[in-house]
Amino acid sequence: MRNAFVTGATGLLGNNLVRELVARGYAVKALVRSRAKGEQQFNKLPKVELVVGDMADVSAFATALQGCHVVFHTAAFFRDNYKGGSHWKELEKVNVIGTQDLIDQAYRAGIRRFIHTSSIAVLDGAPGASIDETCLRADADADDYYRSKIFADRVVLSFLETHPDMHACMVLPGWMWGPADIGPTSSGQLVQDVVNGKLPGLIPGSVSVVDARDVARALIAAAEHGRRGQRYLAAGRHMTMRELVPVLGHIAGVKTPSRELPLLLLYTLAAVQELYARLTGKPILLSMATLRLMIREEYRTHFNHRKSEQELGLTFRSLELTITDTVAWYRDHGWFENHSARAANKQRSSDIVGK
Repeated sequence: MRNAFVTGATGLLGNNLVRELVARGYAVKALVRSRAKGEQQFNKLPKVELVVGDMADVSAFATALQGCHVVFHTAAFFRDNYKGGSHWKELEKVNVIGTQDLIDQAYRAGIRRFIHTSSIAVLDGAPGASIDETCLRADADADDYYRSKIFADRVVLSFLETHPDMHACMVLPGWMWGPADIGPTSSGQLVQDVVNGKLPGLIPGSVSVVDARDVARALIAAAEHGRRGQRYLAAGRHMTMRELVPVLGHIAGVKTPSRELPLLLLYTLAAVQELYARLTGKPILLSMATLRLMIREEYRTHFNHRKSEQELGLTFRSLELTITDTVAWYRDHGWFENHSARAANKQRSSDIVGK
């Protein structure tokens, strides 16, 4: 399996997966929606061939699957990147139908190994309970994004039922953090909002934080050692937002809020942010859907990784290292210039007052 095809290659998980594959000697075909963004991510990496295409039209890039031995499917339409509102048609087209078309075309190209990036979205459990790969979520308890991931898993499993010579399995990440998050994803947006002093208070809820580089390693291990048709958790560490934000602030060297915002205010902020997103087209941290999800999923983020540890050899790096590397990448690439300028202005003002 030394020729790999990676969808969603410029995303947080995808680009870290491409780097890990190249480091292990793989030749990679990287599916990108923007050649410019692909060149920005991979211009210094050998053995990476950019394939421009979109999961909404798999047939347009299907010929590029020829010659590959394994597909790593990391592309998805993410609710939190689309500024609130309802997006079921896009979610279904990309996450469900796109997955169906991709595994079909991969099989036609002679590929017999398919690693699907699922999500903890497909699992559910009581607050505080230990959740493993058998705790499947009912459709009725899923929002549109979660439902699209549930349906995408079913697409893969249904394909296996009718194609006994196809090997596929699924890796279920938690909330991914890590360097090279140029989107940014919701984790990268939180980093920026905290460092730039835009977080007005703590958001309720609990999360399961995982390094995208560890998820990338889990995907490769699943390709090499995973059992056909199996799910493997790579969700990371359970934390509340009250625990996470101060750690981020300490590592970034900024002061963070200490009070939790009341729900009424949070709903107001979410409505205002969605309006801002519609007017500007810019990403936001808190949409109505995100807020409802955090309230619904609070303390449902305790995941049991025993299966992945035993069968894939999965391990996780420390949370502090993940956040340190994430903050360092943004800082090294100039994403915090506004914060730095404000800090410098404050220092100059203090100097003047001192004089």
